[in-house]
Amino acid sequence: MRGKVIVSKFWTKFFSFGKAQAITIFPFIFLKYSTDKKNRILINHERIHILQAIELLILPFYIFYLLEFVIRLFQYRNFTRAYLNISFEREAYSNEHNLDYLRTRPLFSVLKYVTRKKG
Repeated sequence: MRGKVIVSKFWTKFFSFGKAQAITIFPFIFLKYSTDKKNRILINHERIHILQAIELLILPFYIFYLLEFVIRLFQYRNFTRAYLNISFEREAYSNEHNLDYLRTRPLFSVLKYVTRKKG
């Protein structure tokens, strides 16, 4: 559940259209900068995605993630708002500061974020 951390500006740019500081492509966490290895909140955020992917048997996680992003993009007509309203991101952002979250998180906790909206 930890995810192998790799520093790569190329892969973070490639997988996130140049917009992300980090990205999780199971089982790897790609960071843009080596200094981010010490950023416990960022790593925790990405590890939440690792667990989400495991729960959904990996490939369905990415299918649902991309599908929801496309739906949100049509809904908000804004890349950033669409991204921030993906249920997987809402769960990760809501709990990234709680470094115990992965130990206490109930299975499929992301479901409570599916119908909620973030401004």
